[in-house]
Amino acid sequence: MTIARKLMKPALRWLNPKTSDRLKDFKMNKNTNLKPNILIVEDEPALVEMLQYNLEKADFRTEVARDGEEALLVVSETKPDLVILDWMLPYISGIEVCRRIRRDPETRDLPVILLTARGEESDRIRGLESGADDYVTKPFSPSELVARTKAVMRRTRPIFNSDALTYADVHMDLSSHRVTRNDKIVLLGPTEFRLLRFLLEKPGRVFSREQLLDHVWGLEADIEPRTVDVHIRRLRMAMNQPGAPDLIRTVRSAGYALELRNEV
Repeated sequence: MTIARKLMKPALRWLNPKTSDRLKDFKMNKNTNLKPNILIVEDEPALVEMLQYNLEKADFRTEVARDGEEALLVVSETKPDLVILDWMLPYISGIEVCRRIRRDPETRDLPVILLTARGEESDRIRGLESGADDYVTKPFSPSELVARTKAVMRRTRPIFNSDALTYADVHMDLSSHRVTRNDKIVLLGPTEFRLLRFLLEKPGRVFSREQLLDHVWGLEADIEPRTVDVHIRRLRMAMNQPGAPDLIRTVRSAGYALELRNEV
């Protein structure tokens, strides 16, 4: 189990019991792992609860970090699809977290929405110049933040607004849950479908077993990392038709990536 997976469990207990129960049920629903994942970086419990409730209601998944150090750790381990980042954080400020995200080649394209009580024009300019994609001043309405989150996702992650995913000769129709390779239907189990979908969303990127567990099975799933190997093997058997090149690259001591050798 990765450090980030361990950190997420205390995050559930940090909220009030009713919210904790709701989040546990949410995390255990495997269908939710196909939704965009939003990292909330905020140290005010009431605001975290409000953000989680409204974002999950809008069909997003959520994770929580309570300070700048934890935020950078979760970003590196779980690769969220967007970060909602408070400016004033313990240990490392939101501005510095945003700068570090932009300096890292692995995360430089990660969308960031900055939250702050600073409403002066100079502060907004400073926030945007640090690399934030949007800037929201407190207090704000939950509906406005959700709308801004969707707008940033449309600009920076258009793949989530598509009903189909395609890579090389593989096509996945999300509405009909149908997968084809070279125009031939591929039969996949539910877990293999989720695994392929996640890899199709970010082709070429290498994911560790722990990262695949977090995104495909969920942070609360009590599953050994080696389980991923079993489902990768099943996915390979289903996808790699006779004479077709292997779609999945194994990176020793690192993980797996969706990548055709002749396209690298």
